[in-house]
Amino acid sequence: MIGDKICEVKGKRLVRRVTSVDPPTAEVTFEDSGKMLGIPVTGMGTYISVVRADGSIHGSGQGMNVTEDGEGVTWTGTGIGHFGPGGSVSYRGMLFFRTTSKKLARLNNACGAFEYEVDAKGGTVSKIWEWK
Repeated sequence: MIGDKICEVKGKRLVRRVTSVDPPTAEVTFEDSGKMLGIPVTGMGTYISVVRADGSIHGSGQGMNVTEDGEGVTWTGTGIGHFGPGGSVSYRGMLFFRTTSKKLARLNNACGAFEYEVDAKGGTVSKIWEWK
């Protein structure tokens, strides 16, 4: 069941690197900032995107978010996406969190359903809801 929104961050795609052409595969790195559980965080992540024969994209990645006082949470995830106008990309999927942070303790071993949007200029928006 979808629960509360636990995170919303905005950022920028930094690097795209082709790692294979058969199937078409790219590695993407981004940075972002916003709030997790209402706490200001900055984050970074890297994911691998594989374009499937039907044009859909399968992505898997990992990353971390850090509070202003250095407490952190890591995540791994996977999702399915599609290309949009001008090179934009839209993903939906699941993230799996780990942390020893006291402020972010609610996220330890939690699952999050996400929406991840990348606009044509590389701007990113990620929204995550707790999966209960």
